[in-house]
Order: sequence, then structure tokens, then C-alpha cells
Amino acid sequence: MADLYATLGVPPGASEDEIRSAYRALARKHHPDANPDDPSAEDRFKEISHAYDVLSDAGKRREYDAARSAFGGARPRPGGPSGPGGPGPGTDGGFGGLGDFADLFGSIFKKGPGESGDPRAARRGGDVEVEVNLAFDQALRGAQVPVTVDKREACATCAGSGAKAGTSPRLCPECRGRGVVGRDAGGFGVSRPCPRCAGVGTVVDDPCATCEGVGTTSARRRYNVKIPPGARDGTRVRLRGRGQGGQRGGPAGDLIVITRVGASRLYARKGDDLEIHVPVTFAEAALGAEITVPTPEGRIKLRVPPGSSDGRALRIDGQGAPKLNGGGRGDLIARLRVQVPRELSDDQRAALERFAELDARDPRETLFS
Repeated sequence: MADLYATLGVPPGASEDEIRSAYRALARKHHPDANPDDPSAEDRFKEISHAYDVLSDAGKRREYDAARSAFGGARPRPGGPSGPGGPGPGTDGGFGGLGDFADLFGSIFKKGPGESGDPRAARRGGDVEVEVNLAFDQALRGAQVPVTVDKREACATCAGSGAKAGTSPRLCPECRGRGVVGRDAGGFGVSRPCPRCAGVGTVVDDPCATCEGVGTTSARRRYNVKIPPGARDGTRVRLRGRGQGGQRGGPAGDLIVITRVGASRLYARKGDDLEIHVPVTFAEAALGAEITVPTPEGRIKLRVPPGSSDGRALRIDGQGAPKLNGGGRGDLIARLRVQVPRELSDDQRAALERFAELDARDPRETLFS
């Protein structure tokens, strides 16, 4: 079976608009009504419609791309995957008993969660994922951010049927509404999407002028999304019914907003806890002191115990990040960093030299014991 991207004449990385434009141009050119004297036009039109049905659906396209990558495109491999000794050419079109690529690809059209086995039944639209960038402080306190989404919605003119007003799709004469056709493949039956209706189960004889028979139209929507306080990098916020439009009257999918949170100048986040490095002087660390440290909500007094060493962590309860489940806040961890002065006044030097004379301990003694 031909590569679906090649069928539409677009590269594998083509955008939705490029795929749609290519389909419309080819559909007009190869429609059987426009080529009454060309018996091959109908088959070509079926291939184009099938390719568009798959590549215009985000979920189907992902599965197709995965299968296409796994099997090196849509080309048969002589001898099949079993290699020497396995089923050879002639068993089933050179695919070693697996059928052609369309048979392998048929799993895309199988019934999924929440879908009916009838291809003509209502179908839920696909989800749409977008990312939003937040500053660290925004993520902590929560924010309302605008999100613009380009998606497909059910055509308002034909209510998603794809048929011109006053008409309706009819049962596909080739698959009789099943959406798949079967054939014998080396002693067992396999199914593949119906080439006449592209797996839909119905055909449109008189297409809607607005959507050109597709049943959906492009739309750009803008939403204000509420990001909850305490959002982390990768937090997912779901907006029900704001995704791709459903097919044949089915419900719309969801819009999933994924947060990307920038780094903070002061804090490192560890779960719901925040860690901050707090500079202290040699005297404060040795003698103890009461100092002030910043918190996400302001500032707080902190008691440094006497004899604190560099790197000591002091925990301040309830001053960390808000918990997404609404269960309060994490803690703030103040990690002490003892600052050694680079320059000393005469008095400071004299005081430290006197201290060195009084401190007879050798801190490296344990290295040699």
C-alpha cells in the first residue's frame, strides 16, 4: 500500500493546514464527477480520502507514524519478518503472512475506549495538548493564563455530517456500513479499512460546501486557563470539552494545558519543599544569631544555633510551596553558607590571630588517626 504522505504529496512533518490544503486540491482534481471518462479516478479518490482521514486525525496519525517507522514506511519486505525459513513471497503479497501494510495498520480503526464498534456511531474528538510558560513565582501563587488553540470543530453548516443541506450520507455500498473489508491472506482472514469510505461506513455524494465533505472546519479558540497555586513543571490542567470536535455528533475531546516553570533566583524546589541558601558570617555561625530570611510570602525570623557549620539545614515549617491537593504548604529549608571575608581590617586580623592562639584544636587530627 502506498505511503499515505506520498498519496497526498506532503512530507511526513507536514502541518495540519498543509495536509488539508493538499487533500482539497487532490480531491477536486480526482473526484469521479470531475473525471467521468477516467475509470481510475474513483480509485484514486478513495486513496486520497483514506489518506486524509488518517492524517487529519491526531490520534490516527500518531499510530500510523509509529507503524510506518517500525516497518520502514509502507513498503513490503521480501520474505517477511520471519526471514529465511519463514513464510516467503507469494504467501501474502510479500509480507510473510502478515498481510499488506493496510492490514497491519487496521488496528488504528479498532474500537477504543468509549467508542462503538459501529464506524457510523458518534465518536469522541481527540485531546489537544498545549504548553504554557510560567515564572517560578507565578507557579507558586497560581495564575490565569491565555491559551490559543488551533483545532478542528464539527462543521456548523452540516452539523458534522459532511453532506450538503437537505442531503445525508448514505451507507457505503462496498463495506455495507461496516467500515472494513476482509480478504483471505494465506489461509486466514484479515480486515482493512474500506477504501471506498475510508473506514467511516458511509459515503457523501453531495458534499457540504463549507467543509467540502470533511465534516469538520478549522477553528482558532482562545481560553483563559486557571493554573492552581503550587503548580510544578509538567503539571497538567484539563479543560473538558475544549479539544478536537467529535465526529458524527460525538462529544469534543479535552484541552490539556502543561505547565513549564522557569527557575528561581532564590529557591530550589524539592517536591513541596523549597530550599534557599542563606549566607551567614563566621561570627553568626560560631556564636549563634537571629537573622531574617525571605519566604514566598514575605520574610521570617530564623534562629541560627551556636556552632553551626557550613551547609547546615534548618527547616521552617509551612513556608514552602502550596500543595496542589489543597493540604497546606511544604517547608522552607534554609541551608547555611558561612562566608569567609576576603579582606580584613587591622583590628579584625588582630582579633582572629588572638582567637587562633586560644583555639589549640587541630581539626585535621582525625585524618591521621
